[in-house]
Amino acid sequence: MAFDTSAAQCAAAVLIGDRCVVRIDTMAKGQAEHLMPMLGEMLQAEGLDWSDLDAIGVGIGPGNFTGIRISVSAARGLALGLGIPAIGVDGLSAQVFGISGNVVSARSAPRDRVYLQSFSNGAPTGAARLCDLTEAATVTETLPADVQVVGSPAEMLGEKLGWAPCPAQVTLVEGVARIASARRLLPNDRPAPLYMRNADAAPSKDPAPALLP
Repeated sequence: MAFDTSAAQCAAAVLIGDRCVVRIDTMAKGQAEHLMPMLGEMLQAEGLDWSDLDAIGVGIGPGNFTGIRISVSAARGLALGLGIPAIGVDGLSAQVFGISGNVVSARSAPRDRVYLQSFSNGAPTGAARLCDLTEAATVTETLPADVQVVGSPAEMLGEKLGWAPCPAQVTLVEGVARIASARRLLPNDRPAPLYMRNADAAPSKDPAPALLP
């Protein structure tokens, strides 16, 4: 089972053999309360129980800070309770699952910026970056001429930078599930959030209260 709450939704996938059952519930808030009942409903609909799971896959971002923390915390808790591995998968890699050739994976970021990473046949060829359009234009200088772009800002980037938009082959959460399944027998660190920008909320300028002994 895999899930992702890095955007304004609860998305989950149950991978049974090669068949993948996906559910995406759009919601701007409330993912923390919605996620676990949703996962239970999906398992029940397939005649499965928590004990039937072999591994947990989780989207680690980039994306919404709070949403990423919700999923990562849930994945760690489930893995510990069930005694199975939890595998973190970044959303930029999940988006390019099943796409051959040279492709840039893109996700929208706040303040008219984008998260970008280049891939070739599913393998990363550059580091993930957070940039505005001007900075994104410099990426084109290092990429092959036949590069495609996938993700929510694909049409805009294609128009501005000349990349060819291409459709995703699977939903992001299915990509997380399939990549996690392929990695489940390998050594994996505990999932950790992938933060690529500072939090929008500034720290308080007031001094912290003294702690009681």
